[in-house]
Amino acid sequence: MKLWDKTLLELHKLLSSREVSSIELLDSVLQRIHEKEPSINAYLCLMEQAARKQAETADRRFQKKENLTYLTGIPIAVKDNICVQDYPTTCASKMLKNFIPPYNATVVEKLLDSGAVLLGKTNMDEFAMGSSCENSAFGPTRNPWDTSCVPGGSSGGSAASVAAGEAVGALGSDTGGSLRQPAAFCGVVGLKPTYGIVSRYGLIAFASSLDQVGPLARSSFDCSKILQCIGGYDPKDATSVQLEISELENNDYFQKDNSQKYLEEIKNRIIGIPEEFLNEGTDSDVKQAVTQAADCLESLGAKVVMVNLSSLKYALSTYYLIASAEASSNLARYDGVRYGLRISKEKSGEMFKTTRSDGFGKEVQRRIMLGTYALSSGYYDALYLKAQKLRHLIKQDFDKAFQKCSLFLTPTSPTAAFKIGEKISDPLTMYLSDIYTIPANLAGIPALSVPVGFSSKNLPISVQLLAPRFQDFLLLMVGSFLEKLSLEIP
Repeated sequence: MKLWDKTLLELHKLLSSREVSSIELLDSVLQRIHEKEPSINAYLCLMEQAARKQAETADRRFQKKENLTYLTGIPIAVKDNICVQDYPTTCASKMLKNFIPPYNATVVEKLLDSGAVLLGKTNMDEFAMGSSCENSAFGPTRNPWDTSCVPGGSSGGSAASVAAGEAVGALGSDTGGSLRQPAAFCGVVGLKPTYGIVSRYGLIAFASSLDQVGPLARSSFDCSKILQCIGGYDPKDATSVQLEISELENNDYFQKDNSQKYLEEIKNRIIGIPEEFLNEGTDSDVKQAVTQAADCLESLGAKVVMVNLSSLKYALSTYYLIASAEASSNLARYDGVRYGLRISKEKSGEMFKTTRSDGFGKEVQRRIMLGTYALSSGYYDALYLKAQKLRHLIKQDFDKAFQKCSLFLTPTSPTAAFKIGEKISDPLTMYLSDIYTIPANLAGIPALSVPVGFSSKNLPISVQLLAPRFQDFLLLMVGSFLEKLSLEIP
């Protein structure tokens, strides 16, 4: 029996009935990892010994039927910017090549408490800055559907691990699409939760007002169970919202007796498609996928309308100013003195310069310089302050639009996965890969990427669903219906 290609729900049933042990499941996934890693490079660090102990503990929990959750015994991968105690957390950068955290991130603690089995740390764009997973100091990750293509970024390793059967689920982070875009390229489900409902404690910061940890998995159901585990208030995170995940509306959707109830709830909902999200740069295959997804939702009784969100034309430039400014501030701590890489020089100024020049890759350096410039005297008001005002305008536009629409349906990315090396030398073209995912981060709203078909080149295509704050489970609910109906579209 191939266990590595089953969903979390299927595996939970097998584990609960004792048809399969946690050790057997772990062995199946580890074997798959060793088979696929030479061609995929999804992992930077495997934690086999610790994973085996966790699987043994999970089996004892099943035997005693104590403290069981949907994640007990389930192999989960963790993006390498999320701290795991006593294991390297490098952010795929030379700067943190030898950094081993003395503590766990809150989301990691919650996974361990649930009985999940942590497989290892996944590859990413350095410090989460990138859209292709090519900016890693340890080599690019490749797309399991076509190894000549990128898996998306920055959570490319997490998305590829789930798509390749090298993990049942994974954690990623999303600052401007870093979770949803690789989910789309790899044909898996990826959720960026509402800002503040998942703790950022132990997530190494890129842009603190935008970063959010979220799940990647093979279905909306799987994502919902991971979110239920990792979400909730954390006093260690000053941006954490003071509510528990069980308080969110539709949290109980995935109970069997509620499916018909929520199917009724979809009827007569108004779902908007922003005109700005179907521009000339969007592939025809992607536009067709959005149309087919809209047809699916209409078949459920929803009403689909075109809407106008005029402020979205400023989203890309607004994002790159704010994110780069916050990155410039956050990454100032890597100075060769306190921790991380240090290249010794006789003069301290030379040591700072050499350490940061050698420790950071080109893309990280580019964004630090852009952010420092935007924050500098004489440009702060004209650039950074104006970007913050535009961010507020974008949020206001979403708030007004959600008074008329329950959800928005958009592409996740303008294209399917592109070739490795195709855009790496053209940063502006690369940045456009995130044009449809960035607005959700600026507004702090939840967003879900759901696979709905394939391009003419047989690469996965996904659509994105956006909802008001704290409606994360509404997204997952609609996403689950969309997954099933999309299988019926020729």
